Amino acid sequence: MRLFELLLLLSNIGLFALTFLLKKRRRTVFIASGITILLLIIHWTVEGYRVQLFFPYCITIIFLATSGYSYFRKNGPKKIPRFLLGSAYTAIAIMLVVTAGLMYAFPVVFNLPEPTGEFKVGTQTFHLVDTNREENFDKARDGKRELMVQVWYPVKVGADKYAPFIPDTPILRYMAANYGLPEFTLQHLKYVSSHSYSGAEVSSAQTSYPLILANPGFGSSRFLHTSQAENLASHGYIVAVIDHTYNTFATEFPDGRITTSTTNDLFSSDDDYRTGRETRDKLGKVLTSDVAFTLDQFELIQSGQISSPLKGRIDLGHVGVFGHSIGGATAYDASFDPRITVGIDLDGGLYRLRDREALRKPFLFINSESYFEELNRVINNRVYTDAELNRMGSTREWMDQVTEDKKLELERMRETVDEGGQILYIENTEHLNFTDVQFISPVFKLLGITGKIAPERANSVINAYMLDFFDMYLKNQGGDLIKGPDSRFPEVKFATSLL
Repeated sequence: MRLFELLLLLSNIGLFALTFLLKKRRRTVFIASGITILLLIIHWTVEGYRVQLFFPYCITIIFLATSGYSYFRKNGPKKIPRFLLGSAYTAIAIMLVVTAGLMYAFPVVFNLPEPTGEFKVGTQTFHLVDTNREENFDKARDGKRELMVQVWYPVKVGADKYAPFIPDTPILRYMAANYGLPEFTLQHLKYVSSHSYSGAEVSSAQTSYPLILANPGFGSSRFLHTSQAENLASHGYIVAVIDHTYNTFATEFPDGRITTSTTNDLFSSDDDYRTGRETRDKLGKVLTSDVAFTLDQFELIQSGQISSPLKGRIDLGHVGVFGHSIGGATAYDASFDPRITVGIDLDGGLYRLRDREALRKPFLFINSESYFEELNRVINNRVYTDAELNRMGSTREWMDQVTEDKKLELERMRETVDEGGQILYIENTEHLNFTDVQFISPVFKLLGITGKIAPERANSVINAYMLDFFDMYLKNQGGDLIKGPDSRFPEVKFATSLL
């Protein structure tokens, strides 16, 4: 909690106690109510309001009104029936407990991990339009494929204030809905700060910096890879995270238009497995084309044809790519582009498996423990029991086809190891430990959306291995962590030997 939020909540608890302890000291209660209302005004002015504090706001105003009425009424207040008084006290107590729960579930003062590199970090956002591609995911609008791409890069000197983690934008209500939450629950994220400065000048410590392109997963967003991008940028990389339009929970464009996720609508529960796989491959082809187009645009940024502080500072001879979930599959598929040197897949199953030959480049797979268990079942030829299939709501025919695809996926993974890649998994992690979602609410861990591992630890481990791998192939340095187990990271398991 922020300072004045905490003081406001504590003052509400104090007022609640005073009504019991000092029933006849009306002046004291009135003064305490006045102090609490002052805290409320300061909180609104300095920190901004939060929907989660609706009850304390109401309690503060009610206490001021009732204590003021009691203090200034000459004949004293009429005696309130004990039943009504008890009901009021009970209601206030419940409201304070509910507020404390909401503040725990949706903390506003969580901090994204600080970047570990020597550089400060700047950020800039680009609106890119691919005039050569029609938009396929919005049938109601005839237009070209548009993307929002946010870039993080090394700077020498920042501004006075960090940019927000997620700007004050209407997309936050779509983000809440994406996780099955009421629309108001994540509005406080506009108060959370990043560790980046908007529009700062690129550091002159190096003449140029390697470029890394990043891809969020289904229903995710560029914002949810901020900590990874900032960390890489602080170590001397230019990192561009692509909002794949209609595959994000929401994307806001400069003219105020907001697009939401429609790619899940491509899949139907009536589809057979083969149809669903073909649909995913078609979607994947669009996402891969987004990466190629974005790389084209960075060539224009480098030459100055698109205005940016990055002009002339991008090392296009050393380009990497990474992504999470289907974004990880996008990173793998995009790596067939000869301009891309190396890539990383964070817990994403591959697509277009039958459209490609072996990837003859180093590629790193970092999986959650739960996804590795799924792969390990295929490795060990473990057959699902009827009871397991019933629990999953699946059929043996369907799972046989999944297994067939996973075997091909494992073969593709093995091929990258021969080129200098690795296959890892991290104990006690789940799918969303690879995004900044893990920092937003401890409730996600209770629901099993994120794993038992502490979010800060998961982030630290993932960042360390990503940096080591990119350093090895884009800067010709590092590479120690990729060679084998390290005592500093006991939760990281090398699965290459099992394959």
